Amino acid sequence: MGRSFAPADHQSGHRERLRDRFLDGGANAMPDYELLELALFAAIPRRDLKPLAKQLIAQFGSFAEVLAAPRNRLLEIAGVGDAVVTQLKIIEAAALRLSQAKMLNRPALSSWAALIDYCTAAMARSQQEEFRVLFLDRKNILIADEVQSKGTVDHAPVYPREIVKRALELGASAVILVHNHPSGDPTPSRADIEMTRDVSAAAKALRIAVHDHLVIGRSGHASFKALGLL
Repeated sequence: MGRSFAPADHQSGHRERLRDRFLDGGANAMPDYELLELALFAAIPRRDLKPLAKQLIAQFGSFAEVLAAPRNRLLEIAGVGDAVVTQLKIIEAAALRLSQAKMLNRPALSSWAALIDYCTAAMARSQQEEFRVLFLDRKNILIADEVQSKGTVDHAPVYPREIVKRALELGASAVILVHNHPSGDPTPSRADIEMTRDVSAAAKALRIAVHDHLVIGRSGHASFKALGLL
């Protein structure tokens, strides 16, 4: 009967060794598939997860891409069920909360790298376009980060009056506009440029500054200010 427990004993030892390696060297000491394997331990208590972790990385490209993958696409992978998807989405949400915490109540303009990292994590891999506004006080401290609208793969409706109204409600003195391009290319479109002018005009009338408009894509980001479009 002792032989029947060997696979479980082996897996227990493997998991313990993997955890020890993580605790000793951190994530940088591990390839993506091993980090993903660690993340899946809580979802699947007893099973060799290395093949599944490698398959997910091969399918989606990286640890981050696996976390951001849509639920329906994850469920297409053999061995992935609701428990795995839930575990991955919890980790994704925790990562976003952490990157958001690095910005809130801090000067946004002097924490630009953290701001870009957060917006990229939150929006770059989304399959639909969404438009968010970062609201700043007089000292350019980030006081709120809100998604104003979500749309299709190439359009999210934007209402300048609603943005300005919300800024007044929050007591914001400035805003940073952010939206993503699901195509991956962050180059601003003509519609993006016209919409930004409309928002800027509505904001200027009430002495609310538009510091920048960021377009987020998988291949990078574009800044209206840096491009001379604002």
